[in-house]
Amino acid sequence: MFDMQRTPMKTLPAATSTTPERPVALDRTRAKLLEAAGEVFAEAGYYAATIREIAHRAGANVAAVNYHFGDKLGLYTEVLRQSVQSAARNEVIRATFESDSPPEEVLRKVIRAMLHTVCAAEHRDRRLGLMMHELAQPTPAMSRVIDETMAPIYQRLRRLVGAMIGLPEDHEKTRLCTHSIVGQIVHYVHARPILARLWPEFTMAPQQLDRIAQHIADFSLAYFSEMRARREEVAPAHVRTRK
Repeated sequence: MFDMQRTPMKTLPAATSTTPERPVALDRTRAKLLEAAGEVFAEAGYYAATIREIAHRAGANVAAVNYHFGDKLGLYTEVLRQSVQSAARNEVIRATFESDSPPEEVLRKVIRAMLHTVCAAEHRDRRLGLMMHELAQPTPAMSRVIDETMAPIYQRLRRLVGAMIGLPEDHEKTRLCTHSIVGQIVHYVHARPILARLWPEFTMAPQQLDRIAQHIADFSLAYFSEMRARREEVAPAHVRTRK
C-alpha cells in the first residue's frame, strides 16, 4: 500500500509563514491540523500517531500536512513548540527578565507566573500528555524547542538564583537550586491526579495557586538564606587559615 506518511509529496511548496497574500482557507486548514495533531500526539505520542488520523480529525487531505509542515516531524515540532510557548507566556518572560526589583521579589514573581501558567486549564491535559510521551520516547523535535523556548528562561533563572546564593550561574549548586524550584512547580501538574485523591481541597483555583506559589518561594528563599549564612561563617575561618 502506498504510504503517504513516509513518502512526502514534493509537488507542493512548503508554506509555514502567514503573509497578506496567503489565502484565509490555508490558514484555517493549518490551524485545524495543529489542533487535531495536538490531540492525537497527546493521546498516542509521536511514534504511534499517524498522519492519516490527524488529517481525518482535521477534515483535511493528507497532502495538506506536507504542504504546511513538510512532514510528520515538522508538524510535531510545531505542536510541541506551541505547547511549550503557551506554558511560557508573556507574564513568565516579563517576570523572569525583570531587572528593577530585588532578586527575591523577582523570584517570587517568576514562581507565581510559572505556576499559574503550567496549571492553566486551557489544554492542560494535552500539554501533560505531550510531555509524558516525549519524556518516555524522546524525539528530535525536543532539542530545537528547548533551544528556542526554554533555554533563555532557564539561563536567566540560574543567573537569578546564583546572585542570591553567591555562586556562578553554571555552578552545580546553582543548577540544583534552580531545578528544585522548577521541580516544585511542575509537581502540581504532573501529580495532579494523585493530589486530587490525597488532597480533595486541591482545586487549582487562582487563590490557591497564589498560596502555593508563596510557599514555594518562602521554602526556597529560606534555604538560600541558610546557604548564605553558612558561607559567611566559613569564609572568615578560611581566610584566617590562609594567613
